[in-house]
Amino acid sequence: MHLGIVGQAAGLFAVTNIDDILILALFFAQGAGHPGSTRRIVLGQYLGFTGILAVAVAAAFGATFLPESAIPYLGLLPLALGLKAARQAWKDHRDGGTDEEEQGEEGGPGPLQVAAVTFANGGDNIGVYVPVFATAGVGGMTVYAVVFLVLVAVWCFAGKFFATRPVIAKALARWGHVLLPLVLIAIGLLILVEGGAFGL
Repeated sequence: MHLGIVGQAAGLFAVTNIDDILILALFFAQGAGHPGSTRRIVLGQYLGFTGILAVAVAAAFGATFLPESAIPYLGLLPLALGLKAARQAWKDHRDGGTDEEEQGEEGGPGPLQVAAVTFANGGDNIGVYVPVFATAGVGGMTVYAVVFLVLVAVWCFAGKFFATRPVIAKALARWGHVLLPLVLIAIGLLILVEGGAFGL
């Protein structure tokens, strides 16, 4: 395995996924105190990123499961999730706090919610990965995929690390219910606007 490709893969992953650390920290803060939330968030992150990889690899081989014109509309996923989270935060505030019984034992974000946000937020990554994968060949593409999947774990660890630092954890505990919807809505709108969805 050529170390140069490993370095390039690590650099490409870091540059295209730096915003995911903030989103992961918010998810981990939302799941704090709920048994199994870490496992669900990590599973969701892997599901979402595996989807990104699958589409990019397929496109590099010439299969276009996801037309380029459809990518901007992925912004509707985080936008909808953000609006749902905002509605829930408003309801909790109005009712005087979170209804623990309603959240049940599996509180915090679910794997499909995390996967949807990860996949939608990575729509632009696909456009970057496809030409790189196409020129790397099967061997190089395999190295990229392995490095990316290892770094997903590192990103999850970093998100959890930031979410559990006392100062950050305190801020996220106080403002996370407001920040998460805002970040998701902003990501959704950014994807829609930058991609020119609906003629924006």
